Amino acid sequence: MLLALGSNPLATTRAQDPAPPVASRDALYEELANEMALIARQARLLKRVVNLIRPTIVHIEASKRDLPNRRALEEAGSGIIIQHKGEHYVITNGHVIADATADSISIKLNNGRTLRPKRTWIDEATDIAVLKVSGTGLIASRLGNSRDVDIGDFVLAVGSPFGLSHSVTFGIVSAKGRRDLQLGSKAFKYQEFIQTDAAINPGNSGGPLLNLKGEVIGINTAIASSSGGNEGIGFSVPINMAMFVAERLIEEGVVKRAFLGVTLDASYSPEDAFTLGLNRFEGARVSRTQPGSAAELAQIRSGDVLLEFDGVRIEDDNHLINCVGMTDIGKQVSIGILRDGKMMTLAVKVSQRQ
Repeated sequence: MLLALGSNPLATTRAQDPAPPVASRDALYEELANEMALIARQARLLKRVVNLIRPTIVHIEASKRDLPNRRALEEAGSGIIIQHKGEHYVITNGHVIADATADSISIKLNNGRTLRPKRTWIDEATDIAVLKVSGTGLIASRLGNSRDVDIGDFVLAVGSPFGLSHSVTFGIVSAKGRRDLQLGSKAFKYQEFIQTDAAINPGNSGGPLLNLKGEVIGINTAIASSSGGNEGIGFSVPINMAMFVAERLIEEGVVKRAFLGVTLDASYSPEDAFTLGLNRFEGARVSRTQPGSAAELAQIRSGDVLLEFDGVRIEDDNHLINCVGMTDIGKQVSIGILRDGKMMTLAVKVSQRQ
């Protein structure tokens, strides 16, 4: 019996750690109260953020006519209201309204009103959609700068999962610049995802990812899950990319992207980078240039490692593709390259992708 007590770690702990005296307990309660006051202040901050953003978030339902006088719900999601040149639009995910006509899409505002979009656009390469809306009292979201996002930043994800309006989840930025992902049945051509552990479930698609200043830093797009529910990995399109796409859809109806004209070497590896004298794996190595392309005119050659594009350090092939695709057509940019062990800078005027 004594052996049993002696081998029980709980019994030993109880013997060594008697209950503190009343005075000490009172001090502990006071310390807890002070800590809770700090937590309460942080909670009030989150509530203010939610109250600020709530009027700018919409619930979207896209349906199609199944049988005469019947409407079958096809997709539901979320979106944010933005303002562009004095007019209002909603940004959401392309898959939320795919294959739906404008008159079969309903947009429910925070105050309960329902609008129909006057026009819709989709960019399948990024899964971003824009819906033109009009009405009184529309409030636009405040947009942040997704370039300022850092790993570890606190974020809020807001949306309408499972048809529940304005559900809010809290988390951190787990990673950024996620590319070359296969999300569901699609692999979007232009990827620069912000990864978060804030719960993103069906219906959150198209809703905002917010920083604690109440600014939209991303459009929630997808979850990486084997079950279809949240398992701790969600992805958002950075707001800078989403707005680049949205503005071009609004103004031109399509997203015309710049083109460099290089075929990249998929075999380029960390070992190759170290052999070439780089301290880490970075850049994109050229396999060949296309005849008559901007790259050929700038005298970019096979074997060149492109390390910088328009002032941005290039991390890998997909990063270069994103940087080129988000450059204004006809713009002249500088490209930093590594050639035969030497750094060089070339001027390139990007053309339009055909």
